[in-house]
Amino acid sequence: MLKQSLNQKLQQKLSPQQIQFVQLLQLNTTEIINKVDEEIAENAALDKNEDDSDNKEDKNEENNSEDSSSEEDNLEAELSDYMNDEDNFQLYTPNYNQQEERKEIPIADFKTLYDNLIEQLNTMELTERQKELANHLIGMIEEDGYLRRPLKSIAYDLAFINNITTNEEELATVLKEIQTIDPPGIGARNLEECLLIQLEAKEKEEGESENIDLAKTIISSHIKLLANKHYEKLMKNVGITKDKLKEIINVITHLNPKPGESQINVKTQYITPDFLVNQLSNGEFEISLNSHNTPHLKINRGFKEKLESYKAQKKENKKLKDELQFIKQKLDNAKWFIEAIKQRQQTLLMTMSTIVDLQKPFFKTGDYTKLTPMILKDIAEKIEMDISTVSRVVSSKYAQTDNGIIPLRDCFSEGIMTTSGVEVSNKEVKRILKEMIENESKKKPLTDEKLTTMLNKKGYNIARRTVAKYREQMKIPVARLRKEL
Repeated sequence: MLKQSLNQKLQQKLSPQQIQFVQLLQLNTTEIINKVDEEIAENAALDKNEDDSDNKEDKNEENNSEDSSSEEDNLEAELSDYMNDEDNFQLYTPNYNQQEERKEIPIADFKTLYDNLIEQLNTMELTERQKELANHLIGMIEEDGYLRRPLKSIAYDLAFINNITTNEEELATVLKEIQTIDPPGIGARNLEECLLIQLEAKEKEEGESENIDLAKTIISSHIKLLANKHYEKLMKNVGITKDKLKEIINVITHLNPKPGESQINVKTQYITPDFLVNQLSNGEFEISLNSHNTPHLKINRGFKEKLESYKAQKKENKKLKDELQFIKQKLDNAKWFIEAIKQRQQTLLMTMSTIVDLQKPFFKTGDYTKLTPMILKDIAEKIEMDISTVSRVVSSKYAQTDNGIIPLRDCFSEGIMTTSGVEVSNKEVKRILKEMIENESKKKPLTDEKLTTMLNKKGYNIARRTVAKYREQMKIPVARLRKEL
């Protein structure tokens, strides 16, 4: 038998407006421009304010509107209030100059790897069937230039999806043709094949040489010894001297292990700083938002004109009421979006001002060793906001300073205690660690243990596992893989 019961439960849920504000907060300057354009395209009540004189004209006209007592007239009056508030809800842009020419953020032209390969394929002397198979194979090549899907599986794909019967041998023949086009190494199924294709192309271009032949031997038979830098064993197995091995390694290191990267399908997007941080003559900082490409926003005048046209229609009209309700919803959304943009910018400025205040020595000099250990919680407590809010403000944001453009994430770091009892930023330790590795003898690279000892002598109380972690974060390989002849 089912039992019914009544329970009370308290839940916290974000409203749609709060969710949208959180999303706006995370966008950088380039993304917010696109978001504003999208919102204008979706909501006809929202418009860009290209001329401030329009606002004054609209406001004067609104002040002459007549009051009404009916339900529809009350609704009209409520909607008209949105028109009166246009000047109060302009997008806050402290650095935007109306006389300045608007410039679009430059985006570099690009051609995809697929487009480049197909273009070359069309100039090759192949049968229609070979071109059809080659077209499919090129479509399976990944962005780094490798064909990782087995030919047997590709043959099955062609049979079941394209109704083309083929086999591994035929596909291998066509793939061999693809591997002759630029960039050299394209269509390789593994690193060895990629490098060997490039060596063969190099041999055709420069002619036969002992070094190229030996490079082929090492790649095809001893690539693991080369990758692990077991040079002594490699020289013994191949029967060559150290000087000859240096020459061969020089040939191999000039090959491209990822031939597709030069044609990778990515747009080059230039960094646009979100904040401008300028040091004044008195040593203080002027902080502002980079709003050069952000337009003013206002309520669309067409909505007001539409309301005026409704006054001449019959009052008791259900269709009229529905249309007015629709307009009210659009205006509500437009007004909230403008206010959300303004709130977003205020939050950004407040957060950035606090960051600069806590990291003044760094912003004055641009020297990363001047960074004070600081985490997101420190900023959140200062501005009395949640840590997640600060994280969204910092994410993908950049500041233009007198010392160049810096990512906001660089301002945050963990602290490390020195032997003198002073807490320093881990970024300072990373920079010293990087300098040690750059200045080491490549014939005998410094191990993590040796690096730890050297840092300890400099007064940094740090463990070997932390040194290894920092080295990995900087994408620096272990000592054995940094060794050179």
